[in-house]
Amino acid sequence: MNINFLNILLVLILVPLKNMAQVDSTTITYQEYIAAVLKFHPIAKKAELKIRQGDNALLSAKGNLDPTISANWDEKDFDDKLYYRRYNGKFIIPTKTGVDFVGGYENTDGTFLNPENNTDDYGLWNLGIEVNLLQGLLYNDRRAALDRAAEFQSLTINEQNIILNELVYFASKAYHEWQMWYFFENVLLENISIANTYYENTLASYQGGEKTTLDTLEAFIIYQDAQNIYNKNKTSLTRAKQNVENYLWFDFLPIKLSSLSKPENYANNFYDLSNALDLTQLVENHPIIKSYNNKKTIVEISQRLKREKLKPKLKAKYNPLLSTGDNLIPEFAGYNQKFGIDFSMPLLFRSEKADVESDQIKLEEIDYDLQNKRNDLTNKLEGSLENQMTIQDQIEIGKDVLQGYALLLEGENEKFKFGESSVFMLNKRQEKYINSQLKLIELNIKLQKEILFFLFYSNSLL
Repeated sequence: MNINFLNILLVLILVPLKNMAQVDSTTITYQEYIAAVLKFHPIAKKAELKIRQGDNALLSAKGNLDPTISANWDEKDFDDKLYYRRYNGKFIIPTKTGVDFVGGYENTDGTFLNPENNTDDYGLWNLGIEVNLLQGLLYNDRRAALDRAAEFQSLTINEQNIILNELVYFASKAYHEWQMWYFFENVLLENISIANTYYENTLASYQGGEKTTLDTLEAFIIYQDAQNIYNKNKTSLTRAKQNVENYLWFDFLPIKLSSLSKPENYANNFYDLSNALDLTQLVENHPIIKSYNNKKTIVEISQRLKREKLKPKLKAKYNPLLSTGDNLIPEFAGYNQKFGIDFSMPLLFRSEKADVESDQIKLEEIDYDLQNKRNDLTNKLEGSLENQMTIQDQIEIGKDVLQGYALLLEGENEKFKFGESSVFMLNKRQEKYINSQLKLIELNIKLQKEILFFLFYSNSLL
């Protein structure tokens, strides 16, 4: 979501308040609100650590390809004799394939030195390769580690998206709840105003001898009921606003909204459903599905490596030996060399077969989870689209109903002026008129929440 994060700071003027930040503002738009959540909320900061985990895993896997050097000095002197002195150094350059480049230098001396270790005064150089001819030739631990780390990187990106998707979803729900109770308040203030007008008119009529004491009492009770409904809504509005504040942070401090803060109009367009055409593609691109595929690929990498271990081990080593003369320049002679072969294999491969089968079970479990999750997401998305159409129809009907009740209330008010109606009938008309307004606001908020629900399960919020 490309949002200029400075916008939120232009709207939210931060003032220290104990251990919190006080915000003086008027309208907090949805886009500014979500931009602040994504930039400053601790959960969003935590989600960024997922990427660092993936990068760190890849760096660790690349470490398996780091060249290594080693050296050893071993000497024994006894009874004024040099029994032996052995020095050798070695370097290894590993590769992703089953081939390692090796080399080294050795220099030995001593009276009781094993003859096979003898070198001249200048020492002996060697340079060669070690090759896995069977197990490890096509696939080995190093390649598996790199493949696993690369897939883990992708997994961490999807896990980050899952975290941020949930954060935006619940933050948005809190914002829409705030909208609903805030705009309910405007309607309930109108309700109080209408009830107060009826009460004052009834009281004046009573004083003029046109209305009874019971009429005045009834009008006053209606006025009090309107105040109680307003106060009850005010409690819900306070809680909804506090819930919004739970998602607002800046500089590692929670933000407290001022009494002037308000949400933008509930009837505005907050979401884009232009990508809601291909549900299959939306499901497959969901980070939850992708994360399952990542986990499946990681198990497949493990299984491929374990299948490789069903082969016997056969390693060939070849090292030409380079002697050093008086000029200290290594000299190559084709007959000076070291060559060897290492071979080993278990007779039954039972442990290796069990490891492969264990990964196969994991793959089948992931496949079952994938099937279930795909079906779950598809059903939620299809159901959400149907619900959106139903709510939109209800909104259109609600608009007509509101207009009708407004006309009925206006007509009843005219009848009341001429003494052809009662406070009871006026109250009933007013109640229907106010409730239809509240219902229409609730339906609009319900539609926004349903669209939000769809975007959440289609991973289209970010």
